[in-house]
Amino acid sequence: MASHGFVCAVGCYLLMMYYTTVSGWMLGYFIKFLTGRFNGVTADQVSGVFDALLASPAEMGLWMSVTVLFGFLVVSLGLQNGLERITKVMMSALLVLIVVLAVHSCLLPGAGAGLKFYLVPDLGRAMDQGLGSVITAAMNQAFFTLSLGIGSMEIFGSYMTREHTLAGESVRICCLDTFVALCSGLIIFPACFSFGVEPDVGPSLIFVTLPKVFVNMAGGRLWGTLFFLFMTFASFTTVIAVFENLLAFWVDSLGWSRKKAVVTNALFVLIASVPCVLGYNVWSGLGLIGGRNVLDSEDFIVSNVLLPGGALVYLLFCVSRWGWGYDRYIAEANTGEGLRLSEGPAMKRYLQFILPVLILIIFVKGLI
Repeated sequence: MASHGFVCAVGCYLLMMYYTTVSGWMLGYFIKFLTGRFNGVTADQVSGVFDALLASPAEMGLWMSVTVLFGFLVVSLGLQNGLERITKVMMSALLVLIVVLAVHSCLLPGAGAGLKFYLVPDLGRAMDQGLGSVITAAMNQAFFTLSLGIGSMEIFGSYMTREHTLAGESVRICCLDTFVALCSGLIIFPACFSFGVEPDVGPSLIFVTLPKVFVNMAGGRLWGTLFFLFMTFASFTTVIAVFENLLAFWVDSLGWSRKKAVVTNALFVLIASVPCVLGYNVWSGLGLIGGRNVLDSEDFIVSNVLLPGGALVYLLFCVSRWGWGYDRYIAEANTGEGLRLSEGPAMKRYLQFILPVLILIIFVKGLI
């Protein structure tokens, strides 16, 4: 697993170059709403605020640096005093914020149309986009949100006690992750339909479309501040999880002290994240993978190559005789109290033959 640990570290570095930049955007917008930057801004002027952010390497670099330094400060305090304590507070606040925002959004006038658009299945829309593309995008999002394949989620599993089964914990994590995702949609779509704003995709949805909603909403400064506080918490919990993965690699594989790993990685991530910052301004003319800019190219590599590819390597290592071995894997997964994986032949065939093929299809489809 040492070679896969190296692959995980590479994936984490690429993810961090991308994610520290985006998390910096979240933090910057939280500060903008908190300080009243959007007061008096019309809906037509909102996109100009985001364009100005992208055009400023100094502002983007500032928020990125704050994210990196604070993230490594948290993980430098250790598991219980740093990562566990901060994550508990942030996740608790995140859950409260998301419920408050979702309830408020659903109570807006005309929110019913947004709820229908969001919750009522429409096979026609899926077919228009290409059913295979929709399924692949959904699965890639599942890999991304749980950081499966590059070790972000696995690092927390390695710190678990043996009181609870891995399967039981996995189900709880998936349920909580799905709950947050559903509530995010309940915030976004009813609000967009209530104010007649067309929901977009990608960064423009978060940093252009939703601010247009907030500037038209009564108490928009408050709701915008709370929303971007929620987004900052959500992104920052991912950042510190991946930082912990990086530290674990250097501490466990090379025997470095935690302090040395923190200082070295903080400096490296700060420097390595600069291309993403410059990719929207100084290096805006630089086209990499398929003409994508730096940030989108790194996103493509992580989402379409490293996450599904790493998950496939993990799976094959766990269930094949060339790796850990299926019997050892099942014994470890079922240790403790809680939900257990079936030990029958059907589960073995599924994990050894069917699931690898499904992941491989997602991998190839993502590249195509």
